[in-house]
Amino acid sequence: MKSATRVLALITFTLSVVLAGITPASATTAQTVELAAPAGSGLPPYVAVIKPVTAKRLASSWREGCPVGPDQLRLISLNFVGFDGAVHRGELIVNADRATEVAHVFADLYFGRFPIQRMETVEKYNSDDDASMAANNTSAFNCRPITGGTAWSNHSYGRAIDINTVQNPYISRSGTVYPPNGAPYVDRTQNVPGMIHAGDATDQAFTTRGWTWGGFWETPIDYQHFEKP
Repeated sequence: MKSATRVLALITFTLSVVLAGITPASATTAQTVELAAPAGSGLPPYVAVIKPVTAKRLASSWREGCPVGPDQLRLISLNFVGFDGAVHRGELIVNADRATEVAHVFADLYFGRFPIQRMETVEKYNSDDDASMAANNTSAFNCRPITGGTAWSNHSYGRAIDINTVQNPYISRSGTVYPPNGAPYVDRTQNVPGMIHAGDATDQAFTTRGWTWGGFWETPIDYQHFEKP
């Protein structure tokens, strides 16, 4: 009876994985999330590939003493729609326990044609958060303190993501805007491509899965930031 129960459980798990469009993987191999585009969308299928990551690949974004090791992180390569309306491939590094969920969040953004200017891992900017923000780069993992503090940021755990950092700036307690070229977008009555608004599809893609949006904070306000510690 126990053997039959195990077989039934395995069949149920396998079926649920297939229906979700996920190819499962171990901690040392790749996992693929592939979802068909809605009929008439004009988009190719959404494909996200989740892979283990090494210290060498993390480069300057990780060092000994960071709160998580490379084995606890995953690299996601995924489709996104750019500001030019075309489909591009981007990369995010997130915590292993958030990777599949993040892949599905960005599937929602992709099918909703939410535009993202660029999506590169932060070592491309020497892991300088200011440089990454100024480039309007969407990114996740970066082993660094919270802005203006000394405690580890949730980015250091791969459990925070910043999106379109220019159109969605960070406003410090003193009123300083980061990045500076995000100042024209402090006025949230605007409706410009790549901007996130309370209750919109981007907000919902994250918050319905238990993520918190920094745009709801009183001070500082972090319009670019979603986190799930």
